[in-house]
Amino acid sequence: MSRPRALVVEDSPEFMLLCRHLLEKEGFDVLVATDGIAAVEIAQRENPDIAILDLGLPGVDGIEVCRRIRQFTDAYIVMVTGRTDEVDKIVGLSVGADDYVTKPFSPRELAARIQAMRRRPRAAAAAPSAAIREYGPLRIDPDVREVTVDGRVLDLTKIEFGLLDLLSSAPRRTFTRNQLLEDVWGDNWYGDDHIIDVHVGNLRKKLGESASTPRYIRTLRGVGYRFEP
Repeated sequence: MSRPRALVVEDSPEFMLLCRHLLEKEGFDVLVATDGIAAVEIAQRENPDIAILDLGLPGVDGIEVCRRIRQFTDAYIVMVTGRTDEVDKIVGLSVGADDYVTKPFSPRELAARIQAMRRRPRAAAAAPSAAIREYGPLRIDPDVREVTVDGRVLDLTKIEFGLLDLLSSAPRRTFTRNQLLEDVWGDNWYGDDHIIDVHVGNLRKKLGESASTPRYIRTLRGVGYRFEP
């Protein structure tokens, strides 16, 4: 059986070596790129299973690289940033990243997150086949994983679809943050549960709503979320 492949995109030699050593210990064949253009070319040619992608790349930045890679691969993508600005994290996840870590971080933390992602199927957000659900202008087809609003097909990531699919499967039922993590991310998820808020925020934008003016998804402060058609 061939070994899984990881792509590390980083212009810092020190961080590149750290990630390479870590991923090799985790059983990956490691590919490396020091700029965004090379990263996209390698990802398209080699189809890696996971990508560790630095945000602050020269030329084409990590967010644009993530957007381009996500167009042709389902690889797990972890964004790495030295910035603490929440906007960077939110934008990175909105273009298809699965998780992020902020420098400095320990190799053990990154390894734990990689292991957690590998333990859950890539299509973990998929639900069993179910009937089409229609709530006014919103139409959800779980079998083909398609969501439309007013006849317009929404471009949802797998996590966003998984959240909407789960919430809409039981209207007016409140799902706790732990339930969302277990059902959509998998019960072996390791990481900051703030990631739920990021993905729900992105989903809301695509549905044409916000936390202050909910159309379908209501926030229960300190508890979780529920779907209210």
